[in-house]
Amino acid sequence: MVSRTILVLAFATVLAVGLLPTSPLPACCPAPRPGIPVVNADQSVIILWDAANKTEHFIRKASFQSAGDDFGFIVPSPNQPELEESGNEAFPYLHDLTAPKVIRIPRPALGIGCGGTATLHDDRFSATPPPMVQVLQEKEVAGFDAVVLEAKSSGALVGWLKEHGYAFSPEVEAWAKPYVAAGWKFTALKIAKNRSGADKTVSAAALRISFKTNRPLFPYREPDPKAAAKALGAEKRMLRIYFLAEARYVGELTKETPWTGKAVWADKLERGKRKELLDLLKLPSSTGPTTMWLTEFEDWWPYQAAPADVYFSRDPHQGSFHRKPVIQYVSSGWRGDVTLYALAMALVLPPLVRRVRRK
Repeated sequence: MVSRTILVLAFATVLAVGLLPTSPLPACCPAPRPGIPVVNADQSVIILWDAANKTEHFIRKASFQSAGDDFGFIVPSPNQPELEESGNEAFPYLHDLTAPKVIRIPRPALGIGCGGTATLHDDRFSATPPPMVQVLQEKEVAGFDAVVLEAKSSGALVGWLKEHGYAFSPEVEAWAKPYVAAGWKFTALKIAKNRSGADKTVSAAALRISFKTNRPLFPYREPDPKAAAKALGAEKRMLRIYFLAEARYVGELTKETPWTGKAVWADKLERGKRKELLDLLKLPSSTGPTTMWLTEFEDWWPYQAAPADVYFSRDPHQGSFHRKPVIQYVSSGWRGDVTLYALAMALVLPPLVRRVRRK
């Protein structure tokens, strides 16, 4: 007598992987050809503040959205800057360093189903000739054609921009006025898009801008971006700043208008990690403080005109903190999972018992 028994036992195990935050210059004034909208898009920036030498090293990795094939942008700085190419690898290095820890624990034995990932919590143009604009430096660096300028008036700066294919709108002139009055320098850069694609996003190579300053800063002001953002369909952008200094720092816009950026991670860097980071940034190992703190800021930067630039100062709170961990529930397998064993027994044993009784 041949007896055929078919038993089908199906178990579904789903491993849920937690999502880590992805990371895409001083903020700058986009300067496209007339009539071409451009706005700053997501930006990741590294600021290394050398308080002892009153020097800021500004490493920028940014993207822009543009409807044109090429455009320029202008970066202001309190003094004549030094321009050098920096390492792109420093950005993913810092991203991984400050990412939340992932804690894997066995999925609770409450039956068979799909597990999830739980987060613990996580003056318009003058009729008279404007004052001369002095070209302080011309250099090709990091894929950019860079020119460092000194202007005696915003009208003179706009006139130079007009002659050299940059934007020369009243908005740019208004943006430049406070910097000209303060004697700041302007670094004008041009970048070309890939003409073969339809994507309107342009990714720039990492560029280091080093300059003397009494206070570390992020040039946050830009010509009012609302109209250009609307024309391009841009709704939101993330500004991420990795701030390196001798202590934990905090950013401030104005007392009336607090900065929307928030610190999400702060701690001292181990000596080995400090050296690795400086190597990635192509900076000498003697750069910056011996004991280096890293503070990471995230800012959902609104597409609206800012009243000032962001300046940084020592945070009165010097404690370290990290992102809260992400919990991933994983299958515990056969061993020790009582629920799976019980269900298997309930499905398999009765037919076996019946067969034994028939025999």
